[in-house]
Amino acid sequence: MSRSARAGALRTAEFVPLAALLMSLVALAIDAMLPALPMIGRDLGVQRPNDVQYVITSLFFGLGLGQVLFGPLSDRIGRKPAIYAGLTLFMTGCLVSIFASSFEAMIAGRVLQGVGAAGPRIVTMALVRDQFSGRQMARLMSFVMAVFILVPALAPLLGQGILWLGSWRTIFTTFFAVAAVAFAWLTLRQPETLPVERRRPFSVRAIGQAVGEIVRIRTSLGYTLATGFVFAPFVAYLSSAQQIFQEAYRTGAMFPVYFGVLALGIGFGGIVNGRLVLRHGMRRLSKIGATTVALTSMVAWIGLFQFDGLPPLWLFMAYLLVVFLFIGLVFGNLNALAMEPLGHIAGVGAAVVTSLSTLISVPLGSLIGQAFDGTLYTQVGALALFGSLTLGAMLWAEPPSSRRHDS
Repeated sequence: MSRSARAGALRTAEFVPLAALLMSLVALAIDAMLPALPMIGRDLGVQRPNDVQYVITSLFFGLGLGQVLFGPLSDRIGRKPAIYAGLTLFMTGCLVSIFASSFEAMIAGRVLQGVGAAGPRIVTMALVRDQFSGRQMARLMSFVMAVFILVPALAPLLGQGILWLGSWRTIFTTFFAVAAVAFAWLTLRQPETLPVERRRPFSVRAIGQAVGEIVRIRTSLGYTLATGFVFAPFVAYLSSAQQIFQEAYRTGAMFPVYFGVLALGIGFGGIVNGRLVLRHGMRRLSKIGATTVALTSMVAWIGLFQFDGLPPLWLFMAYLLVVFLFIGLVFGNLNALAMEPLGHIAGVGAAVVTSLSTLISVPLGSLIGQAFDGTLYTQVGALALFGSLTLGAMLWAEPPSSRRHDS
């Protein structure tokens, strides 16, 4: 930790929930909306039921655009101003959605929310990195992620509870209030961690150079593609989860409970990865995860024909718990593997890798989600296909002649 960062640093017991709150705005803005999608579709005159999925995928699109911006911006203007800018954009997007009278206005608000949410999501990691390193950073991030994991599990319950008391517009009002609390908390309590003398000019050229390096370096490009591939069917799942559980399985108000259980499966996979990665290495665990997702989904897809595409709910839940557990093994490693050759441009490199992988996964995930027809053939088939593509991209990233021992 630098001397300037140490001077007025928050105690861990306060910094952890602040960091978790800032990072969890993305998950909150996605998962709390899921129970409200049918109401939004009805109120805003959506003709095709699958089109309400754009309420989810449009936020991911904005997130992909914003992620490449806020990392370099925070290096130029400081961490806190960059987060302020992101929170302001997010709250503006919330206002657009609150007062939306058309579906097009709703989507515009969601894109703006995604761009804005990228600020606190990306720059909070820089806040942590400025103040901690090594085992201290790993310890603090484990605390942050322990809080963060609860958000996807509880957010649909929050959204459902708000719908019992008000309309879907009240959910966006809640997002606005949460962002305002985060803004005030950051302003009043968190010191700036990047001194003026350490700031660097914002450079579009540097972003372009980072894209060029990632494309030229086989390892970085391969693992960036793998990250996009593994996330694509997950985007499809998020965008169609409400339809799967409430329309195909008719779970009604219990939908948030089923969704939350599966979200905890991914979180548990991340925890398992954290415990095993030092012993077995990122590459080995990622390959095991991708292989298991692909093979399990191939078997499940064949089995779907015995149930006309819609197996019993308990069987579908068991399948997804296994798949999400192993996706949890993969999620935490691929970004780090893509970044390994980019240490000399770590800040802008991380922003570009994250943004490119998101912009790969969102169009693909949207196509998968739009193919939902009341059965699970497309969703399970996509997990089999993209699990295989993820594994293929990892193997391509490190051909036999260049593979190294993964310590």
